[in-house]
Amino acid sequence: MQEKVSVIMPNYNGEKFIAETIESVLVQTYTDWELLVVDDCSTDGSAELIRSYAQRDGRIKLFVQEKNLGAAAARNRALGEAIGKWIAFLDSDDVWYPQKLERQISFMNQNGYAFSYTRYEQIDENSKPLGVEITGPKAVGKRKMFRYCYPGCLTVMYDATVVGRLQIDERIGNGENDYALWLKAVKKAECHYLGETLAKYRVRRVSLSHGKKLRLVKNHYYLMRYSENRGRIASFYYMTIHLFYGALKKIFMRKRTKGEG
Repeated sequence: MQEKVSVIMPNYNGEKFIAETIESVLVQTYTDWELLVVDDCSTDGSAELIRSYAQRDGRIKLFVQEKNLGAAAARNRALGEAIGKWIAFLDSDDVWYPQKLERQISFMNQNGYAFSYTRYEQIDENSKPLGVEITGPKAVGKRKMFRYCYPGCLTVMYDATVVGRLQIDERIGNGENDYALWLKAVKKAECHYLGETLAKYRVRRVSLSHGKKLRLVKNHYYLMRYSENRGRIASFYYMTIHLFYGALKKIFMRKRTKGEG
């Protein structure tokens, strides 16, 4: 008997890509799932598009925020509504392979794992493969997870009966709120890597200015300082370590494939 998967999906102005994303959930070979989409006051037509899918398939549930509160609040609401044993994550512009849920749950059940992630590939805004796959360490315990955010959000799954019903500090910036979840989860269960490409991460044409890059660095400091309750010196230390291991990941865990565009 299958055990329900709750798929957590925040959305803000995702009209351009979200149909492809939802379709990738609909074609999953593992069928006992619920898709919890929280629309964060979108100004495009994405909420109406999601609603049309929800009307056709009762496993899809749409929740609309009364005001724009950010991705952390959207994820918190979806997590609060989730009823599944398994919790999985998918952003509104990313895509899963059809066997993603089935393969990952089998991997976790066979090995007794409660927290896992998988390899994924990068695609462009037209869904064309970029010839890049992102890998990771076979096991990520607390020490490794504090060094760097190895799991890609679109690949993560955990057992809520072991890890618990997690919530994020909503002060954490959009670039770090998924990492905030993994830091909480890894305190309950080590994260294990399934070396199969089961998801597609969409690389958007958004240039990062110096100011935006600095904000991302600051967000990591605030993550450690407020979500993890670390002191100023420790938070600065982890921020620096994160930058270092991020550079190493780009060298050793970013693999070129023959399908490069």
